[in-house]
Amino acid sequence: MVMKWAPDSWRGKEIRQVPTYPDLAAVEAVERDLASYPPLVFAGEARRLKEQLGKVAEGKAFLLQGGDCAESFAEFKADNIRDTFKVMLQMAVVLTFGAACPVVKVGRMAGQFAKPRSAPMEVLDGVELPSYRGDIVNGIDFDAAVRQPDPARLVRAYNQAAATLNLLRAFAQGGFADLHKVHQWNLQFISGSPQGKRYEELATRIEETLDFMQACGVTPEDVNQLRETDFYTSHEALLLNYEQALTRVDSLSGQWYDCSAHFLWVGDRTRQADGAHLEFLRGVRNPLGMKCGPSLDPGELVRLIELLNPENEPGRVTLIARMGADKVETGLPPLVRAVERAGQKVVWACDPMHGNTIKSASGYKTRPFDRILAEVRGFFAVHRAEGTYAGGVHFEMTGQNVTECTGGAQAISDASLGDRYHTHCDPRLNADQALELAFLISEQLKSERQARNNGQVAAAQ
Repeated sequence: MVMKWAPDSWRGKEIRQVPTYPDLAAVEAVERDLASYPPLVFAGEARRLKEQLGKVAEGKAFLLQGGDCAESFAEFKADNIRDTFKVMLQMAVVLTFGAACPVVKVGRMAGQFAKPRSAPMEVLDGVELPSYRGDIVNGIDFDAAVRQPDPARLVRAYNQAAATLNLLRAFAQGGFADLHKVHQWNLQFISGSPQGKRYEELATRIEETLDFMQACGVTPEDVNQLRETDFYTSHEALLLNYEQALTRVDSLSGQWYDCSAHFLWVGDRTRQADGAHLEFLRGVRNPLGMKCGPSLDPGELVRLIELLNPENEPGRVTLIARMGADKVETGLPPLVRAVERAGQKVVWACDPMHGNTIKSASGYKTRPFDRILAEVRGFFAVHRAEGTYAGGVHFEMTGQNVTECTGGAQAISDASLGDRYHTHCDPRLNADQALELAFLISEQLKSERQARNNGQVAAAQ
């Protein structure tokens, strides 16, 4: 029997991956302050995203989710936000062209500050300090004072998220996303690369199409979709005191929404059915994601979906598969089959980043581009074989010209990782690699679409 839910009912459950604060009174004071602050997003926006994800679940749209592995206070700059947004727009255009369907754009932005860790403590040169858990908790420098969890960082994260959302809304609705400006989205450092040139060719075709439409009387002034776009935010719901403080009752529906982001997900380390994180998430009405790794039992997956989505509402749950290139074609099919047998309506998305992290010979944590691509291809192959819909992708990426993932058309080598390795946590695709991947996925989507169309024609005959 499902127990009654309240925003604080998670506090009676076992919780993992949370910091130990030295001053609990200070934490409680910050929680009270945050609870009095305005919401970062609105319930109506979250409902609209759920409707769009419902279209993805039906095979009528595609999900593009991407952004920083962990946002930082140090790299909080308008240019960085703009450039990541630009890359997301470029990728969405490329994917829309291939899939011939709407692309739902969700950023790992304006709240992706906290990171789960494999160990609570870190040892360096015989000194043991708390692990870095993201700027919302503590600092990255290996210093005793900096590594002490500080609740004041929760407020700083809120303020940065608010400013980021303000800029994203301006970009999405203020004319920056106008399709007539598709050429202007090309970043300077990739404009001369093979991917930049391919994008320019596609942009020219789009521009010619728009000119034709305008000649026929269809203009951006008449069609909002040509001059603006929907862009949503997401993060892992890890620090539940922060999430609870930003949870509000929607005045229209009377339902609870976590107003820290439009979309929240639970990670591989915190998805226990009787744990605090599932307890909190089951009660908020936002669309939710759940990471699905190779250790997840199919029966347990079905149980978790039923807990989060007892009404089997399309768009409510997105399953983000993160298997690794060498395990996706064996680990994913049992999960897909179990969900299909249970008749559950979900979005299937591929996270090809987290299962493909290695330590390079030079000592850097990296992700080889060919392994990332191999997992994406394996993900599509599984869904093709099972007769289900590969509905989206989930990337850790940035608009900055970083060298953190090896390979790709740029041929970033192990020796060049240190040139611009700026991540605070995990390695990210740079703009050129992200766009290259978008073109490759676009070709996959186009092939899948043609196969479906051919199958429908054959069935009709």
